[in-house]
Amino acid sequence: MSEDIITLLYNSFNPFQPLPAGDPKYVDCREVRGNTDIIEDLGNRIRISDDNTCHLYSGHRGGGKSTELRRLKKYLEENNFFVIYFEADEEDIQSEDAQYTDILLACTRHLLADLYKIANPNKLLNWVNSRVKELKDIAQTELYLEGLSVEAQIAQVAKITANLRAEPNMRQEIRDKVNPHTVSLIDILNEYLKEAKEKLPNNCNKLAMIVDNLDRIVPIIQESGRTNHEEIFIDRFQQLQALDCHLIYTVPISLLYSHRANDIQANYNDAIILPMVMVRTPDDNKYDDGLDKIQQLIGKRFGKIAPKLSLETEIFHSKDTLRQMCLMSGGHIRDLMHLMQNAISGSSSLPITKTTVRKSISKLRDVYRRSVNEQQWELLAEIYRYKRIINDNKYRDLLFNRCLLEYCYWDEEYELKRWCDVHPLIRGIPEFKEAVARL
Repeated sequence: MSEDIITLLYNSFNPFQPLPAGDPKYVDCREVRGNTDIIEDLGNRIRISDDNTCHLYSGHRGGGKSTELRRLKKYLEENNFFVIYFEADEEDIQSEDAQYTDILLACTRHLLADLYKIANPNKLLNWVNSRVKELKDIAQTELYLEGLSVEAQIAQVAKITANLRAEPNMRQEIRDKVNPHTVSLIDILNEYLKEAKEKLPNNCNKLAMIVDNLDRIVPIIQESGRTNHEEIFIDRFQQLQALDCHLIYTVPISLLYSHRANDIQANYNDAIILPMVMVRTPDDNKYDDGLDKIQQLIGKRFGKIAPKLSLETEIFHSKDTLRQMCLMSGGHIRDLMHLMQNAISGSSSLPITKTTVRKSISKLRDVYRRSVNEQQWELLAEIYRYKRIINDNKYRDLLFNRCLLEYCYWDEEYELKRWCDVHPLIRGIPEFKEAVARL
């Protein structure tokens, strides 16, 4: 196997590169994800609604949400929507320390950048300029808007969000300057949006904004005992919904398992959770339908580069070796990509051997071992035994860190069943085995 082929194979499993809509490597996994489908669950609702909608979309980080949101974007565009999509943590917010104001400023920047050619941005830029004058004393980067072209002014707005993301010392000061004026900012944004919707290009007649990667915001318990997740998505829900367009925000899965879950349901149109691909049943048997889908995910990526090779005998040493790789992913797409990259980088030739797969699994298992605190082993053992979690921060932390994975299916009476299990990689960790033995 040439070095060029190794390189192509390795990069085809990039764990941080979501698939664009329509990519031939995409595998439809809805049948093994509780028939969850973003087009049916969100797209159709948005398309047929006469009023603006606001939806929350959740699931484990790295589980495939961004790929699904790209499918949603394409679907809406095909139905005459103008769609603004951005990954909030790419340039605008710091996921380790984020608040509502940061998200509003990020939305402002992207609305300006995407709509200024069809709507007059001057009133909005004047609002920004007023805040810039207040920020001059604290900004480490020179900020000014007066006398600049519209494009240059928008670039200055990007500097503000860049400072929010990159400068911890400035972050709270920027928030303190902006927070008292968020209501006026929303009012001006809605004037801007109203004009933009009257002039949308390409026969578009509706506007939607998708804000991705907010699910990566790390939970921070504040002095009040409440979390920043509650401040953003519950305390500020009216402001999050106030922008005059259809809105889709990603949200941390741990929030949907909190005591505020009823508030989420009451305040938003819906909260959709993308579960993992089910690779085991609740009674702990291997689930072949789910494993087949994971195997398809691997096969499609190899098929683009080495289409004549058999996945089960020429790419992997045996079917059992391949199935072990699929099982250990837990149905978590990014972990599957990590496992595959580890295996490919550890191989000088095909087929990928059983030993190489074991080493790949061991490397990622060690990452999970280091993410678990000493007191959490007992919790994990209890969940492994009973397949359920308790509404408590201790359990939510394990969901957020992906030590626990959520699955769902429909039973014979068409009741949706959700359940949680310990990540398969954790099952092989000695501390976990000892905790299970003590039960």
